[in-house]
Amino acid sequence: MNELQRTGFSERLKTAADAKKALLANFRPKPTVVASDFQPRAAVRAVELAQVREARAEAKAARQQAAAEAVEAARLSDEAMAAAALDAKRGERKERKALTKAEQKAKRDARYAARKAR
Repeated sequence: MNELQRTGFSERLKTAADAKKALLANFRPKPTVVASDFQPRAAVRAVELAQVREARAEAKAARQQAAAEAVEAARLSDEAMAAAALDAKRGERKERKALTKAEQKAKRDARYAARKAR
């Protein structure tokens, strides 16, 4: 049968060498497939970090704005309360003056009536 395939010694050596080459080819590192849109991890992390920092900065600015608005609202409320208290105080003063004038008028009328009655 060997005669039919014509496998001589050199042919067997060649086949063994080819088999050994095939086995060694399995251990050789294979070329990697590089993605066309490949970005290094450091660059991706830097972009993500920049986005996180920007979001945090915006949130911080919003909190500071809200705090400033709350302080301003409290100041305006205090001013409004002070103005209302001042208006109430002025109103009471006007009311007292009006009562005083009415009392003075009543006293004057009483004196006038007393003079007329004499």
